[in-house]
Amino acid sequence: MEKVKKKIGSFSFWNWVTASIIFRLILIYFPKNLNLSSRPEVSTPLTSFRRLAEGYWLKQSSMSPYAGSMYHGSPLLLSLLGPLTINRIEGQPNHLLYSLVSVIADVVSAMLIRATGQNLRLAYLRSLESLDLVKQIEVSEFLFSGDIAALIYLCNPFTIVACVGLSTSPIENMAVILCLYGACSRLIPLAAFGWVIATHLSLYPAILIIPVIFLLGCGPDSPPRKLFLQRHQQKEVLNQSKLPPRFSWGPVIHFAFWAFLWSVYVLVLCGISLKQFGGLWEMFKSTYGFILTVEDLSPNIGVLWYFFAEVFEFFRNFFLIVFHVNILFMILPLAIRLRHRPCYLAFVYVAICSMLKSYPSVGDSALYLGLLGWFVNELADMQFSLFLFCGYVGVSLLSPVMHNLWIWRGTGNANFYFATAMVYACLQIVLVVEGVSAMLNHDRKLRNLITGKPQDAKS
Repeated sequence: MEKVKKKIGSFSFWNWVTASIIFRLILIYFPKNLNLSSRPEVSTPLTSFRRLAEGYWLKQSSMSPYAGSMYHGSPLLLSLLGPLTINRIEGQPNHLLYSLVSVIADVVSAMLIRATGQNLRLAYLRSLESLDLVKQIEVSEFLFSGDIAALIYLCNPFTIVACVGLSTSPIENMAVILCLYGACSRLIPLAAFGWVIATHLSLYPAILIIPVIFLLGCGPDSPPRKLFLQRHQQKEVLNQSKLPPRFSWGPVIHFAFWAFLWSVYVLVLCGISLKQFGGLWEMFKSTYGFILTVEDLSPNIGVLWYFFAEVFEFFRNFFLIVFHVNILFMILPLAIRLRHRPCYLAFVYVAICSMLKSYPSVGDSALYLGLLGWFVNELADMQFSLFLFCGYVGVSLLSPVMHNLWIWRGTGNANFYFATAMVYACLQIVLVVEGVSAMLNHDRKLRNLITGKPQDAKS
C-alpha cells in the first residue's frame, strides 16, 4: 500500500512540476513579461535585471561596472549572465535566454529541496523508531514533505513572479538551497561552495554557517538528545546505536577548509574581472558597503527605505547599527534553542533576514516559504495558518494597488505603500514566532508520549 501511494504521489508531483514550467513559459511570452521587472516588489537595486544590463554595458564600454551607482551585484554575475542581457533570438521574446536560465534555476532548486526533504523525513522516521514512538504516532499518515516543499517553491506566486520578472533572486536562492542540500547530504565541498556563493551574492546567508555546522557536526533534524536518554533510561538499557550521534568536529573542519578554498577562488576571479576597475576594494564598497549603508531609498516591500528617508541624518549611523545588529542578536538564542533542528534553524534565519534585510523582494519570501514545507508534519498544529495565508494573499494584492495610487495616479502618498510593507513585516514576525512555538510544542508532545503525560501538557 505504501509503494502504491508513493507511485501515485510521484506521478502527481511530476505533473505539477511540468505544469509550473509550462505556466512560466506562457508568462514569459506575454508582452514585456507583464512589466514585472519594473515592480519594486520583484526587483531591487541588488536583483534588478535592468541594473545588471547597465553594469554589463559599462564593462563592455571599458568602464567600471560600478560607475554611476547603478549596478551593485557580483562581477561574476556580469560574466555569466551579462551576455544574456544583449543576446536576442529573432522572432522570440526579448531576454528569452535569461528567462530560461531563471526557469532552470527554479527547477534545480525545487529538486534540491525535494531531495533534502526526503533526507529529513527519513531521519525523522529513524528518530521515531529509536524512541519507540512509531505505534503512538501514525507514521503512515505522514506527508511526503520533500514533494510538498518542492511544489510550494515551484508553484508559489512569489517564485513565479521573481522568475518571470527577470530577477536574480532565483540564482541566489539556488545557492542557499545548494548549501543546505550539501550539508544535509554530507557533501561537504558542495555545501561549502553553496555557502560561499550565496554569501558572495547577498551577504546575509553568511549566518547560515551556524545551521550548516550543526548539520555537519550532528546530522539532520531530530528530537532533543535528552528524549533518547529518557526513553532508554526507562528501559534500563542504554543502546548507544539508537542515540543521535554526538557532535563531531571533523566534518566542520573539512567544511572550513573547503569554504576557505572556494572563497579564495571566488575572490581571485572577482579580482581578475575588476583588475582594470579598482579591484576588490571597489567591489566590496559597491556591494557589501551598499547593503550595509542602505544608500538607495527607492521603495520596496521592506521597512528600511521609509525609515531612513524620514530619520535625521545625525542619527542615521546609529540606526544602521541598530537594524543590522538586530539580526545578530537573534542568532545565538535561536541557535541554542534549535540546535537539534539545524534545517529548521536555517529556515528561521532566512525568514528573519528576509524581514530585516536592506533590499528585500518577494524572491526572499519564496525561499523561506519553500523551506517551511520541509516541516509540514511537525507543524501540523501550527496556529494562525489561515490568518497568515489570507494575510500574504491580501498584501500581494494590495501592494501593487497602493504603489499605483502613490506613484502613477497621485491620489495617495508614501504612507499607503509603506502600510502594506508594515503589514507584510508583521505577517513574517507572526510566521516566525508561531512556527518556532509549534516546533517546540511538537518536541514537548514527543516528550509527553515518552513520559506518559497528557499530550496537552506544556511542561
